[in-house]
Amino acid sequence: MKKALLTGAAVLASLTGMNAHAERDYISIVGSSTVYPFSTVVAERFGKSTNFPTPKVESTGSGGGMKLFCQGVGEATPDITNASRAIKSSEIELCAKNGVTDIVEVMVGYDGIVMAGSNEAPKYELTRKDIFLALAKMVPAKDGSATLIENPYKTWKDVNPTLPAKKIEVLGPPPTSGTRDAFVELAMEGGCKKFPFIAEMKSTDKSKYKALCHGIREDGAYVEAGENDNLIVQKLVANPDALGIFGYSFLEQNEDKVHGSVVEGEEPTFDAISDGSYPVSRSLFFYVKKAHIGVIPGIKEYLAEFTSEKAMGEDGYLADKGMIPMTEAEYEKVVDTVTNLKTIAAKK
Repeated sequence: MKKALLTGAAVLASLTGMNAHAERDYISIVGSSTVYPFSTVVAERFGKSTNFPTPKVESTGSGGGMKLFCQGVGEATPDITNASRAIKSSEIELCAKNGVTDIVEVMVGYDGIVMAGSNEAPKYELTRKDIFLALAKMVPAKDGSATLIENPYKTWKDVNPTLPAKKIEVLGPPPTSGTRDAFVELAMEGGCKKFPFIAEMKSTDKSKYKALCHGIREDGAYVEAGENDNLIVQKLVANPDALGIFGYSFLEQNEDKVHGSVVEGEEPTFDAISDGSYPVSRSLFFYVKKAHIGVIPGIKEYLAEFTSEKAMGEDGYLADKGMIPMTEAEYEKVVDTVTNLKTIAAKK
């Protein structure tokens, strides 16, 4: 990747024609609905404890946030984007094409992806193979041959005789969501590769393997419910027969209404996600335009607040909100990244 010769305020001025002192005096943050509540609580504390305005945080989904973030450098574009999965190489290329070449990646902790149901309904005990067979567009034929067919399963009992004879109806995020990206990779693909002939496909035809393992059925069994996880919780309360996909933090905040399904014998708990025993868990991030630091007021101070021990530590206020803290070694790397403003390009 060709590196820009100008950085910081010089890049901002050269690409946008604006003065070194931007007219926008607040930090603009977009991105993941999962990271949104964590980012919001940091923004509120930052606004109250400093002389800077409270940052504006918008929930656009990880993919939507990356598109906005990568539009270019300047006050008309976001300073930070939250993401519930790592930035993609295609997004790094899009950013570079539009002049966003110095990006600081900050890992903030972990989260589990849950398949939740109403507390009025029984708790499901699922395997990743069950999840794949219930939600994939194409599945192996029932005769055990290496033949793929359109998903014929209508109920959970069709998928696995030990499961309830309930219609498969799962409310989940759209393709722009990092939660969906992580769900199809960790849960769907995790079940897909349990079939030996599909697992072999990964080395012989990687694109076909990915399309098969990540392809979600479009016949109504999976319902795209938008980026608003609170809305999914409300719909689960209204429809006890449905399941919903969202992050652990929303499960914890709504445990009086919903419970998480058991996956591979593990409950989606703080400890199980933290120690890695719960199989559907992922890292959470945010990304910062280095060129905006020192031009848009307060960005460096916001980073210091977010990555402080009182926020991100094991007993920090983000853990109280459902964030699963990283290890001490991982935390030290994050502090070093933020202190020295290390960019993605510098890490590769």
